[in-house]
Amino acid sequence: MDNLIHVSVETLFRDMSEQLGLQWVAGHSGGGRTLSSETIQKPTLALIGHLNFVHPNRVQVLGCAEMDYLRGLSKSGLQDAIDHLFSTELAAIVISNGESVPAVLRNSAERTETPLFTSTLSSPILMSHLGHYLTQRLAESTSLHGVLLEVLGTGVLIKGDAGVGKSELALELITRGHRLVADDVVDVKHVAPETLEGNCPRMLRDFLEVRGLGILNIRFLFGETAVKPRKNLKLIVELVHPQEIGEVGLNRLDMVASAEAVLGVSIPKVRIPVAAGRNLAVLVEVAVRNHILKSRGINPIEQFIKRQQAAIDEEN
Repeated sequence: MDNLIHVSVETLFRDMSEQLGLQWVAGHSGGGRTLSSETIQKPTLALIGHLNFVHPNRVQVLGCAEMDYLRGLSKSGLQDAIDHLFSTELAAIVISNGESVPAVLRNSAERTETPLFTSTLSSPILMSHLGHYLTQRLAESTSLHGVLLEVLGTGVLIKGDAGVGKSELALELITRGHRLVADDVVDVKHVAPETLEGNCPRMLRDFLEVRGLGILNIRFLFGETAVKPRKNLKLIVELVHPQEIGEVGLNRLDMVASAEAVLGVSIPKVRIPVAAGRNLAVLVEVAVRNHILKSRGINPIEQFIKRQQAAIDEEN
């Protein structure tokens, strides 16, 4: 995993020009300038600011207020303001609301090789789109091995040793109406402080490999509703051999709960022993339901302990 993620201004323009109505009007030679993951991790992140609130390696958006301010300056004052604007290492400048570009701004962008764009969108909408794009592109990421599904509306990663039955379990869950996100390789992005988004690599989308059956196209087999492009990871289910967590009665629902850190986020984890005769699909569904209850503050273990204590108190 690369700890520092970059995206170039040229890539940003290619990805967002149509959606944002961007026109590249000056500073074409600066397309290689980059925004990094360090930029969005700082609490002072601002895609827009007044001319005295410019940060290095930022996209500076100039809206109506900023342009009115520039137009109200004298010739020398305008030049000073523009020089101040370009005095720090900006990644790019975007003029919103279809505002006209002053010649002094265009010339400074060319001189400093700073990409200068115009957009037809208003500043708030422009910032919202840019913020979402940069959050997605610059988010810290990693890849996990397993099968990611949406079970009862919850993102569940099924993991375990090779041959333990992950894909077979996933296939059974799909036949029960749950949805496949990714098989084998799950790309995970840290998109918010406590939120991990799981995606499927483009090459593997819709496919599930099952031993004995080969590679299956889940979308073609079960329809559009059987697959989902992405889902936030909320629960990890690890399939283990019984000896890995001690003796387990085969006729009992014995699930061991813990947690696993992924990109610094603690994800609840349930370890389910695999043994002949166990309906793993039902156990996963129960694990998800139990997780949902716990997230709502309902803990069955605590309820049982309270009931047991109440019974003991009554006897005494």
